[in-house]
Amino acid sequence: MNKSTVLAFLDAEIERLQQARELLSGDGRSSGRNGNFRHAARGLGRARKRRHMSAAARRKISEAQKKRWAARKRGM
Repeated sequence: MNKSTVLAFLDAEIERLQQARELLSGDGRSSGRNGNFRHAARGLGRARKRRHMSAAARRKISEAQKKRWAARKRGM
């Protein structure tokens, strides 16, 4: 690990601990952050890329669900 990586990790850990302390103390102060501790603990300041489902996959899921609904309706 190089120096900048260690410093980034320490900064993220300090921020995570401060947020946890604020939550536990219940003093009502909020930093306005989203409280995502996992990314801060790992030093990841960026959000994950969202996955996109193809139209064909959405259609396949939709048809399967409609089949389940129809089978359930027949069973009533």
